[in-house]
Amino acid sequence: MNTRIVLLVAMLSAIAIFFYVDGQQFLSLATLKAQQTQLTEFYNAHQVQALAGYALLYIIVTALSLPGATILTLAGGAIFGLFWGTVIVSFASTIGASLAFLSARFLLRDWVQSRFAEQLTTINEGIERDGEYYLFTLRLVPLFPFFMINLLMGLTTLKTRTFYGVSQLGMLAGTLVYVNAGTQLGKLESLSGILSPLLVGSFVLLGLFPLLAKKIIENFPHE
Repeated sequence: MNTRIVLLVAMLSAIAIFFYVDGQQFLSLATLKAQQTQLTEFYNAHQVQALAGYALLYIIVTALSLPGATILTLAGGAIFGLFWGTVIVSFASTIGASLAFLSARFLLRDWVQSRFAEQLTTINEGIERDGEYYLFTLRLVPLFPFFMINLLMGLTTLKTRTFYGVSQLGMLAGTLVYVNAGTQLGKLESLSGILSPLLVGSFVLLGLFPLLAKKIIENFPHE
């Protein structure tokens, strides 16, 4: 059987099972707050298993583009603390994102690139020239859905190693913010209270700075 079909069926089946068993109820702020004590006790008694299980769950959720990454990030801070929570989330989220990126590339990129070759010419040229800067900006600006960036970038010509490296660096600031919020889970009433307008604006400026700096340097008069 065609490998693409097997992978697609497997992914769609896993996604369908998640929604059939109402997996979202387990990845909610209310559930996390209710289970925090038990999860922390399990971590204290079985640290390696807890870390490995958490990382694997995070990778699977991210790779399948399932809702719940934000709650899992908060859980990382609530259970493991700021340092280890940040380290684990940073690597697990980047690995999961890269798997989603590669899945979209394997399943759809050839078809998309051939079907819309003419329309994608300018986009491909831009990705070849400034792809890492565009991705860095998208990763820092929390207005763009995390899973959409993974899938759409997989349809472009961006190199996998570039996607991984830039994603890990670009998502680090947001990871720190959410993991830190998780360490104060008891005071958190909703997800909307984590990112203030000022913080969002700071991320936007930080994300745009490398691209703007590159453009300024390129257009600066040279003798």
